[in-house]
Amino acid sequence: MSEFVLAPPPVPSVAVEGSSARYPVRRIFCVGRNYAAHAREMGKDPDREPPFFFTKPADAVCDAGGTVPYPPLTEDLHFEMELVVAIGIGGSNIDPADSNAHIWGYGAGIDLTRRDLQAQAKEMGRPWDWAKGFDFSAPCSPLVPWSRCGHPTAGRITLALNGETRQDGDLADQIWPVADIVAICSRSVVLRPGDLIFTGTPAGVGAARPGDRLEGSIEGVASLSVTIAERR
Repeated sequence: MSEFVLAPPPVPSVAVEGSSARYPVRRIFCVGRNYAAHAREMGKDPDREPPFFFTKPADAVCDAGGTVPYPPLTEDLHFEMELVVAIGIGGSNIDPADSNAHIWGYGAGIDLTRRDLQAQAKEMGRPWDWAKGFDFSAPCSPLVPWSRCGHPTAGRITLALNGETRQDGDLADQIWPVADIVAICSRSVVLRPGDLIFTGTPAGVGAARPGDRLEGSIEGVASLSVTIAERR
């Protein structure tokens, strides 16, 4: 047994619907601009871009249903509602036709983004890490095994801010469906059990402030709610 000079940190994890067991999180991959309308609202042409990925640290994940502190270094915290894919069987160079066999289940997540820091990074040609990978930046619903929800390729995806719908799209609007996302991601890294993939957001992203309540839903999969608290 290995001896460590410090106590190993706890394993980040996500709740599982209907179970006391939890899904251990190894890595978090996120797909950028995977809905055409969102790509356009961000000033990009969705017809010319292959999918691209960025990452969040595993311990950015947190259970939905409670509060998330408003993060430091920003005055423009944005919400992005997303379908989350949980990998159960690893692999590399996965064929899209085989992607479903590698998926453990699905959930609903919010990619929280320090939009002002992201804009600065883009302008200066720097990485997005500080804009995307901060503490509590990946609230996630309890995961649902695929055997209970199937492998969704269509279904309404929505997010409401203080009861007012801001995002309203359909999984069928994804430029790159889940099977392709899993396959393409596996060409660059070896996917492992415990990897989460946030699969992109529909149009309507916007700012949330302390005291705001975010409520999201993905038809046939899961729902979640988060309240934005004051800065810590």
